[in-house]
Amino acid sequence: MDIEPLITAEQIEDKLADLGGQITTDYRGKDVLLVGVLRGAFMVMADLARHIDLPVEFDFMAVSSYGASTQTSGVVRILKDLDEEIEGRHVLIVEDIIDSGLTLNYLMKSLNVRKPASLEIAALLLKEGIQRVPLEVKYVGFPIGPEFVVGYGLDYAGKYRNLPYVGVMGAEG
Repeated sequence: MDIEPLITAEQIEDKLADLGGQITTDYRGKDVLLVGVLRGAFMVMADLARHIDLPVEFDFMAVSSYGASTQTSGVVRILKDLDEEIEGRHVLIVEDIIDSGLTLNYLMKSLNVRKPASLEIAALLLKEGIQRVPLEVKYVGFPIGPEFVVGYGLDYAGKYRNLPYVGVMGAEG
């Protein structure tokens, strides 16, 4: 499989440091719960958290909308729900990538009914021009085009998550 680097490990590190600084400022004095959307967001969340100079807690959700495809099916299944109660808490959903927005829109609705004090989104990557639902993403690392990307937590059929950079998959595979 040919993978062309799109965003380097150094660029990712620098951007997460910037986002961590913004989050530190915005959430100072607040009870913050970072919610990682598994599996892809685990690397983003771990590295982002190291740049947040506040005591934060972690929780995870696992959802499925892709299977082994490169395009979302639009059908969202929650495979693992939160362990923590979020009522009255400041919740920051951490995502690796947002493309159609359908999965995240579903998650936002699902979590909003649990009455968090605030509910915001941080995403390393935001695919531009393909959102099918409007989403307000407070913290965005990199806007990217519609190409299918892997690495830094992002996979194709379960592989390539361990690449230290984000790359575009070639046509052959």
